[in-house]
Amino acid sequence: MTNYPNKKVLINNLLSGIGAFLCISCLAFLNLSENGNVWLIPPFGASMVLVMAVHESPLAQPKNVLLGHILSAMGGVLIYSFMGVSALSLGLSVGLAVFLMASFKVIHPPAGANPIIAVLGGEGLDFILMPVAIGALFIVLFAIVYNKILKRNYP
Repeated sequence: MTNYPNKKVLINNLLSGIGAFLCISCLAFLNLSENGNVWLIPPFGASMVLVMAVHESPLAQPKNVLLGHILSAMGGVLIYSFMGVSALSLGLSVGLAVFLMASFKVIHPPAGANPIIAVLGGEGLDFILMPVAIGALFIVLFAIVYNKILKRNYP
């Protein structure tokens, strides 16, 4: 007896990988074709792992993906606007993001990177809308459609 996944599991894993590939490729295409608009941020890659591979997890649910990303980005932008870039502002921004996501019950671990991007990038309020909110919404809508096509239970 082996510990290798069976054929059904392998096919499901492949379909998860294909979904992640398609969604990130779409965001990357938009990112590369738009002048000045950023559609793609690194945390979205981690979000794909959740919405494609562990789509039934509470951490992967649409409200967690969308609000987790938005609240975390807001925390980063807020801390940056008051404190600029420093070791303290980076730590405080991530701590605030964790606090906000936990308080609103929308934990989404990949979103914990958004405040680091906001502080290091000197991002303003526009960062919250684009790429964060619009990109996260794109991911959620894509995941709903893709998982429905595959007859998976999401959301």
